[in-house]
Amino acid sequence: MGVIRIHNLRFHTFNGVLPEERRNGQQLAIDVALTYPIETKVHHDDLNETISYADVRTTIDAFVHSHSYKLIESLANELLSTLLAEYRMATRIELKIRKYSVPMPGIFDDVEIEVAGDQRD
Repeated sequence: MGVIRIHNLRFHTFNGVLPEERRNGQQLAIDVALTYPIETKVHHDDLNETISYADVRTTIDAFVHSHSYKLIESLANELLSTLLAEYRMATRIELKIRKYSVPMPGIFDDVEIEVAGDQRD
Protein backbone atom coordinates (compact mmCIF):
# COMPACT_ATOMS: atom_id res chain seq x y z
CA MET A 1 0.00 0.00 0.00
CA GLY A 2 1.43 3.35 -1.00
CA VAL A 3 1.60 6.44 1.18
CA ILE A 4 1.65 10.10 0.17
CA ARG A 5 3.39 12.19 2.84
CA ILE A 6 3.79 15.92 3.32
CA HIS A 7 6.18 16.89 6.10
CA ASN A 8 6.45 20.02 8.17
CA LEU A 9 3.81 22.31 6.69
CA ARG A 10 4.12 25.53 8.71
CA PHE A 11 1.32 27.87 9.73
CA HIS A 12 0.92 30.84 12.05
CA THR A 13 -2.31 30.17 13.95
CA PHE A 14 -4.29 31.43 16.94
CA ASN A 15 -4.92 28.24 18.89
CA GLY A 16 -4.38 27.86 22.61
CA VAL A 17 -5.90 27.99 26.05
CA LEU A 18 -4.23 31.18 27.25
CA PRO A 19 -5.43 34.60 26.08
CA GLU A 20 -1.96 35.58 24.83
CA GLU A 21 -1.81 32.46 22.65
CA ARG A 22 -5.14 33.35 21.07
CA ARG A 23 -4.13 37.00 20.68
CA ASN A 24 -0.50 36.64 19.50
CA GLY A 25 -0.70 33.22 17.91
CA GLN A 26 2.08 30.75 17.40
CA GLN A 27 3.60 28.50 14.80
CA LEU A 28 2.24 25.03 14.16
CA ALA A 29 3.81 22.36 11.97
CA ILE A 30 1.70 19.64 10.39
CA ASP A 31 2.68 16.31 8.86
CA VAL A 32 0.08 14.38 6.90
CA ALA A 33 0.23 10.86 5.51
CA LEU A 34 -2.46 9.57 3.16
CA THR A 35 -2.50 5.84 2.53
CA TYR A 36 -3.52 5.13 -1.03
CA PRO A 37 -2.96 2.07 -3.24
CA ILE A 38 -0.58 3.86 -5.61
CA GLU A 39 0.72 0.55 -6.94
CA THR A 40 -2.68 -0.50 -8.28
CA LYS A 41 -4.34 2.86 -9.02
CA VAL A 42 -1.70 4.92 -10.83
CA HIS A 43 -1.13 3.54 -14.33
CA HIS A 44 -1.17 6.45 -16.79
CA ASP A 45 0.96 9.19 -15.23
CA ASP A 46 -2.30 11.10 -14.70
CA LEU A 47 -3.03 13.30 -11.68
CA ASN A 48 -6.65 12.13 -11.75
CA GLU A 49 -5.46 8.67 -10.69
CA THR A 50 -3.95 9.87 -7.44
CA ILE A 51 -4.32 12.41 -4.64
CA SER A 52 -2.92 15.86 -5.39
CA TYR A 53 -0.64 16.84 -2.54
CA ALA A 54 -1.02 20.47 -3.63
CA ASP A 55 -4.78 20.14 -3.04
CA VAL A 56 -4.16 18.52 0.34
CA ARG A 57 -1.93 21.43 1.34
CA THR A 58 -4.58 23.92 0.20
CA THR A 59 -7.25 22.11 2.23
CA ILE A 60 -5.09 22.14 5.36
CA ASP A 61 -4.17 25.80 4.87
CA ALA A 62 -7.81 26.84 4.47
CA PHE A 63 -8.83 24.83 7.52
CA VAL A 64 -6.17 26.07 9.95
CA HIS A 65 -6.69 29.68 8.90
CA SER A 66 -10.48 29.54 9.33
CA HIS A 67 -10.68 27.63 12.65
CA SER A 68 -9.37 28.35 16.12
CA TYR A 69 -9.37 25.93 19.06
CA LYS A 70 -8.18 25.98 22.63
CA LEU A 71 -6.76 22.47 22.21
CA ILE A 72 -4.61 21.29 19.34
CA GLU A 73 -6.21 17.92 20.01
CA SER A 74 -9.49 19.45 18.81
CA LEU A 75 -7.75 20.98 15.80
CA ALA A 76 -6.26 17.58 14.96
CA ASN A 77 -9.56 15.72 15.25
CA GLU A 78 -11.54 18.23 13.19
CA LEU A 79 -8.86 18.55 10.52
CA LEU A 80 -8.68 14.76 10.28
CA SER A 81 -12.46 14.58 9.77
CA THR A 82 -12.26 17.22 7.06
CA LEU A 83 -9.44 15.43 5.22
CA LEU A 84 -11.20 12.05 5.42
CA ALA A 85 -14.34 13.60 3.94
CA GLU A 86 -12.45 15.50 1.23
CA TYR A 87 -10.02 12.76 0.14
CA ARG A 88 -12.20 9.65 -0.04
CA MET A 89 -9.58 7.96 -2.22
CA ALA A 90 -7.30 7.66 0.81
CA THR A 91 -7.92 4.53 2.84
CA ARG A 92 -6.23 5.99 5.93
CA ILE A 93 -5.01 9.43 6.97
CA GLU A 94 -2.52 10.19 9.72
CA LEU A 95 -1.83 13.67 11.09
CA LYS A 96 0.85 14.99 13.38
CA ILE A 97 0.52 18.54 14.66
CA ARG A 98 3.42 20.19 16.48
CA LYS A 99 3.01 23.31 18.55
CA TYR A 100 6.04 25.49 19.28
CA SER A 101 6.46 28.13 21.98
CA VAL A 102 4.23 26.24 24.39
CA PRO A 103 3.84 28.31 27.59
CA MET A 104 5.05 25.74 30.13
CA PRO A 105 8.28 25.40 32.07
CA GLY A 106 11.10 23.17 30.92
CA ILE A 107 13.41 22.73 27.97
CA PHE A 108 11.82 21.07 24.95
CA ASP A 109 11.33 21.66 21.23
CA ASP A 110 7.60 21.25 20.81
CA VAL A 111 4.44 19.40 21.79
CA GLU A 112 3.03 16.96 19.23
CA ILE A 113 -0.43 15.46 18.81
CA GLU A 114 -0.93 12.48 16.51
CA VAL A 115 -4.29 11.21 15.22
CA ALA A 116 -5.28 8.75 12.51
CA GLY A 117 -8.47 7.62 10.85
CA ASP A 118 -9.67 5.10 8.31
CA GLN A 119 -12.32 5.57 5.65
CA ARG A 120 -15.71 4.17 6.55
CA ASP A 121 -18.06 2.97 3.86
